[in-house]
Amino acid sequence: MTLIPFRVSWPRLVYMERNRLLVRHAAVAGSFYPENPRTLEEAVRGFLRPADAPVRALGIVVPHAGYVYSGHVAGEVYSSVDLPRRLIILGPNHTGAGAPLAIMSEGQWQTPLGEATIDRELATSLKRGDPDLTEDPSTHRMEHALEVQLPFIQCIRGSDFLFVPIAVGTSDLETIARLGRAMAAAVEAVDEPVLIIASSDMNHYESDEATRVKDRRAIDRVLDRDPEGLHEVVLREGISMCGFGPATSMLVAVNRLGASRADLAKYATSGDIFGERERVVGYAGIVVS
Repeated sequence: MTLIPFRVSWPRLVYMERNRLLVRHAAVAGSFYPENPRTLEEAVRGFLRPADAPVRALGIVVPHAGYVYSGHVAGEVYSSVDLPRRLIILGPNHTGAGAPLAIMSEGQWQTPLGEATIDRELATSLKRGDPDLTEDPSTHRMEHALEVQLPFIQCIRGSDFLFVPIAVGTSDLETIARLGRAMAAAVEAVDEPVLIIASSDMNHYESDEATRVKDRRAIDRVLDRDPEGLHEVVLREGISMCGFGPATSMLVAVNRLGASRADLAKYATSGDIFGERERVVGYAGIVVS
């Protein structure tokens, strides 16, 4: 989703070395979400709600459009789960640059709410399990799909979390499935919960009616916890779900980790926000446990 609801303030410097630590500066603060820390926190907390019984999830699907459009769907997902300290965040590679499976294994990512630290131990384990994972900070340089998840996590956990960023720039099923198997093995080796976050919007730039039909077909495959079925229906039906690779990989992983159910937390389109129904983007929030 490329609609820009906030004032654009692109950083001149996206990466810097601080005492040999690689720091990725926010690339889309001021465009996809507010740049001012107080305004950002207020916006995110406005999307969150108290949960009576948060779910101990294994994986989630969360949208990554500008918060004006999809923040309410993302907020419903994050409100529904018991967010653990360790996370793997998968997103699509919108730019097409860099490695097909691009990981960062150390350093920090900055948002207006502070710094989020990469889980070096878990990232190293993932790379041992999947030789396709390539250390490639350049792929993450201007990619928004992972960055927009961090303020939600920061509002819930503060700075008390670690994450592994992975950009998926391939649709090859075996490559995606191999990553899923590696994630499952790495999670099994950790002595605390790990949540796998698949960042994805749904169908893009068709009518609201057509988008809802197409999205339902993809959502049903996720709810069935059917990674091969999701991959097949997206390609067969021409569903422009940008993060179907990350979602497919997440499903492979959580099935191996014992997932037994998946629930649709919320669905909406951009037409629900501004009333334009001729050219919309769909957003689904799904919790797999």
